Amino acid sequence: MTLQKSFEKALISFKQMMPILVGVLFLATLLNNVMQKYYGILFTGDYIRDTFIGALMGSFSFGMALTSYIVGGEFLDEGVSLLAVTAFIMSWTTVGIAMLPLEAKMLGKKFAIWRNIINFVFAIIISILTVLILKLF
Repeated sequence: MTLQKSFEKALISFKQMMPILVGVLFLATLLNNVMQKYYGILFTGDYIRDTFIGALMGSFSFGMALTSYIVGGEFLDEGVSLLAVTAFIMSWTTVGIAMLPLEAKMLGKKFAIWRNIINFVFAIIISILTVLILKLF
């Protein structure tokens, strides 16, 4: 395959993905703005419930690791537990329900679903382990 044919195939794929990508980005932005209003209400102080809610809210939101530290700091300042904040940050950066349609189209539906399920479970496990390890020190 020549370089020109490769470029043409890539351009065709890009054109096909563009509407989905734009839609997903709009959806992620909308979800982030709507859900930010409810973060303070949802976290009640119950460690198990807050951890699960943090992971769930992070899964439906979408963010980058760099900004997650700022959001996490704000949550901690508001009194949200470290477990919930850690679960939120982990799932916010590794699980992407808003990006699922794009990921399914690019990598396959089965792979995308399993990757998100596994990352959700590990976000909870890692948040618990992180807090337990921090308590040891």
